[in-house]
Amino acid sequence: MNFWDYSVWGFFNLATVLLFALVIANILKKHIRFLQASLIPTSVLAGLGILIISTIYKAITGNNMFDVRAFNYAGTTNLEIITFHCLAFGFIAMTYSSKKKKLSKKRAAEIFNTGVTTVSSYLLQGILGMIITIVAAGFVTGLISGAGILLPFGYGQGTGQALNFGSIFENDHGFVGGKNFGLSVAALGFLSASIGGVIHLNIMKAKGKLTIITKENKADVQTPETETEKPAEEKKFINGGLEDLSIQISTIFITYMIAYFLIAFLGNLLPGFKSVLYGFNFLIGVLIASLIKLILTGMKKVKIIDEDYINTEQMDKLGSFFFDLMIVAGIAAIQLDLLKEYWPTLLIMGLLGLFITYFYNRFVAKVLFPEYAEAQFLVMYGMLTGTASTGVILLREIDKDFVTPAADNLVYQNFPAIVFGFPMMVLGALAPVEPIKTLIILAIFFVVMNIILFRRQIFLRKKAK
Repeated sequence: MNFWDYSVWGFFNLATVLLFALVIANILKKHIRFLQASLIPTSVLAGLGILIISTIYKAITGNNMFDVRAFNYAGTTNLEIITFHCLAFGFIAMTYSSKKKKLSKKRAAEIFNTGVTTVSSYLLQGILGMIITIVAAGFVTGLISGAGILLPFGYGQGTGQALNFGSIFENDHGFVGGKNFGLSVAALGFLSASIGGVIHLNIMKAKGKLTIITKENKADVQTPETETEKPAEEKKFINGGLEDLSIQISTIFITYMIAYFLIAFLGNLLPGFKSVLYGFNFLIGVLIASLIKLILTGMKKVKIIDEDYINTEQMDKLGSFFFDLMIVAGIAAIQLDLLKEYWPTLLIMGLLGLFITYFYNRFVAKVLFPEYAEAQFLVMYGMLTGTASTGVILLREIDKDFVTPAADNLVYQNFPAIVFGFPMMVLGALAPVEPIKTLIILAIFFVVMNIILFRRQIFLRKKAK
């Protein structure tokens, strides 16, 4: 190997392009009023900018912009690799960054309901997507009936999961362009979050129904109280010569390595489920991170260690970085020419996905979160069409100081969402094999989730009668 070979510089050049695009997108958002008003996340803007440039490049030259010598002829593959791994890195960091709060019974119920709402929205998106592609597969060459399950993975779970299952469909089930189909669904989700969110905010503002919540007018907005927490002990961080940030990054990578060994072991044990297991890389990473976090907490309590190895603030920042990198890489990896047969189906899925996610979450917020319905709706709609950060962006338009519990609901709902949402992952693997059976199971599961979600409204009303 020579250090001047492109094999040495290719991946570095690619990563630099992605990060440079993020910087440029951030500058544009700060100085162009239209982009500020659009609420489009910086990472999405960066990805779309690269996608436009790469599409023009291919139209002129006939070659893929990332599969050239400067990127060691492997840029597209490496974009997909970055997207795949950053999904897991982001979730692992988010698991370590979560803080425990002592919650009242009512707040615990609201967090549980938020998690169930998340899964119910996945199911509703899955039902809609499956109906569309089951019908469209009879008319569109190359489209498989089960492709509609990518709608909740692209809208509800984001770029990484859309790529994971799109890859499984393409490699294992012959869905030509499956990876690009999934990534395109995710990109349409971000546009639905930003454009749909802006339209909603402007309509509510025009009707005079938009209340900006601040610390000053908190008394005018009814929000449930959280039980008083005990003052947190002052944290004592590592002081032995190794930078605290280095500890956080090392912890994430060690966690992911353990997750990899577990996935590889299970993959060899169950070879028929290898693709699905590797698609669950983020979930297994979360489970390992939760276990390590529990062990560290126990060791601290029994005085085996006296330092806090986890810095939640830095983990939160690292999680945001990995998710930003995942989004820009995922959108940049899209090859629009491979989707020419699928665009009508994609646009129908994207538009109807926007409406069904909007109206369902609007209804749930009004019924179950009446004290801060608008804040809860914005954060959930943003997350279920984009990512958690998109939901927070929309929320900050009316609740900049996070006076309402909506932002906390978004953070702490992950555990119930993972527990109830796990069967959704299994259905994702079943969809291309048994699309009709998958649709029926999704519908039954959706009914069950809504009975759980509206349990008080259903059973207390019957009791009252």
